[in-house]
Amino acid sequence: MDRRELAVFLRSRRERITPAEVGLPAGPRRRTPGLRREEVAQLAFISTEYYTRLEQGRAPRPSREVLAGVVRALRLSNAERAHLHHLAGATPGPPPGPAREVRRSVLDLLQRLPQAAAIVTSAAYEVLAWNDLAAALMEDFSVLPRRDRNLVRQVFLGPFPQGRRLYGVSDADAFARTAVRRLRATAARYPDDPEVRRLVRDLLAGSEDFGRLWAAHDVDAERTLCKTFQHPLVGPVTVNCDVLDISDQDQQVVIYTAVPGSPSDEALRLLSVIGTQRMEVDH
Repeated sequence: MDRRELAVFLRSRRERITPAEVGLPAGPRRRTPGLRREEVAQLAFISTEYYTRLEQGRAPRPSREVLAGVVRALRLSNAERAHLHHLAGATPGPPPGPAREVRRSVLDLLQRLPQAAAIVTSAAYEVLAWNDLAAALMEDFSVLPRRDRNLVRQVFLGPFPQGRRLYGVSDADAFARTAVRRLRATAARYPDDPEVRRLVRDLLAGSEDFGRLWAAHDVDAERTLCKTFQHPLVGPVTVNCDVLDISDQDQQVVIYTAVPGSPSDEALRLLSVIGTQRMEVDH
């Protein structure tokens, strides 16, 4: 255990987080940047005295439970989590669960793609972020509870209004196969994550098709380069499908673009207007 380096690292991570990022009020008498020690201790479910001793280099080696609480409280990345464990003299275990925080640069990228529908998905197929055109093409994810923003849950458990399984995409069956294979690999990477375990349990209980595919133990994913959405307002929209991996976050940016000048390109342009008007009315 490198107490000195551990203390410096903890202080540096604490000072970079604003109270607003963790849902705490800033308060009128905050003299130091970032969080207070007692706030980190509260978020990590440990005593303020013990956390203070960690930052002063006087604490005994922390347990894995304490390290997990500190990782959660300080919102450490997977690389930072591994570094923390090494400083504390502990071998890093598997990451606790798929990352759900999307980097600001990636969020900005989505908004800079006005002619493309783009979403960010987690390793468990939860839609974490989207732009306006993706909401118009697929659905407004902002009105859905987190549980229902999961694409693998949607493709197997529905509901499917007017035959629009997973937004009426032409490759719904291929997507279902790929989703099961990637989810099996995700479950192996995050064996202790309760949300991943709950998702698999719900799918096994609610879908015979999922159970059959899950039992095959396949992990090789299929790639779809082109697909067609059956949209209820503008009809079929054929798009190219490109996937960009954010490897350090175990996330993917999925970008849908139409061939310039094609009927689908015109449909996307129309959807961008319809979607904007719909949001203004809702607002």
